[in-house]
Amino acid sequence: MDISSSNTTAPAPPPVDREPVAPASKAAARGATRPGDRIFLGFSRGSGIALLVIMAAIALFLAYRTTLALADNTGNFLTTFEWDPAGVSTGGKPYFGIAVLVFGTVVSSVIALAIAVPVAIGIALFISHYAPRKLASPIAYVIDLLAAVPSIVYGLWGALVVAPSLTGLYSWLDDYFGWTGIFEYEGGAPRSLMTVGILLAIMILPIITNVSREVFLQVPKMHEEAALALGATRWEVIRMSVLPFGRSGIISASMLGLGRALGETIAVATVLSPNFLINASVLDYGGGTFAQNIASKFNEASEYGQDALIASGLVLFLITLLVNGAARLIIARRKEYSGANA
Repeated sequence: MDISSSNTTAPAPPPVDREPVAPASKAAARGATRPGDRIFLGFSRGSGIALLVIMAAIALFLAYRTTLALADNTGNFLTTFEWDPAGVSTGGKPYFGIAVLVFGTVVSSVIALAIAVPVAIGIALFISHYAPRKLASPIAYVIDLLAAVPSIVYGLWGALVVAPSLTGLYSWLDDYFGWTGIFEYEGGAPRSLMTVGILLAIMILPIITNVSREVFLQVPKMHEEAALALGATRWEVIRMSVLPFGRSGIISASMLGLGRALGETIAVATVLSPNFLINASVLDYGGGTFAQNIASKFNEASEYGQDALIASGLVLFLITLLVNGAARLIIARRKEYSGANA
């Protein structure tokens, strides 16, 4: 038996010529799209266009009514401290400005953010990284309930409970920090911008807490485990892994809360004792905000007075757009330094 001949392999069969598969044309791919996809695409595109159209319509309406109001205004719209569209004190000539409203809106919103953001971040970190699951769920549920409370309820609670309870705090601030002029308190009803800021902080706390909590829960577990493996403490893990990852989310949550604070109406109108004066101290009663001024004077205003109020609403609209635009720029600049791209 010839062993060499038995170990020889059989020749491979000749390759079979196959026709190349032609790539599907764009028209065929488009035709193969399911009807549901086309409907969803059209619905999504239409929703985006409708949103732009609505925003443009609002801006045009506010701009048109603003031009009517400013045409006859004898005061400086940006620097005048009075609000008299009917011209009662000027012989029938409209005289009004938004200086007090800008100051009150910005100051009360900044106070609200300064109080709410650290507390909200602390609550969010406690729920997401410290509290046991049996305790975290009830706390999160209670925070969610705060967002469902109507504004008028917050306003009544603030006027009847919160404001009278702040007299002792304001006296303490006056004793130790009154020399700054910002916390000088002369007594009386504490219906001031500080009171408004505290109430707004309570109102925006659920928004900032919920968004921050969801962002913290999205931190990759590998980042936390790696930090723990290197010997980091719980706080060091949060400082090196959680907070950098959630920085953009915290900014977004803060801007959402700021938008709520800028536009809050009923609660502010219930708590604040409005006047058109700018006080150096945030503890003295008085001041005003855009939303509160519009809500309190719109029904009794004449047609020209309504145009003046709409003009102030345009300024609030522009402030909101600028705040959101600034937030987007901050998020875009810091995204590459956070863990969002990990």
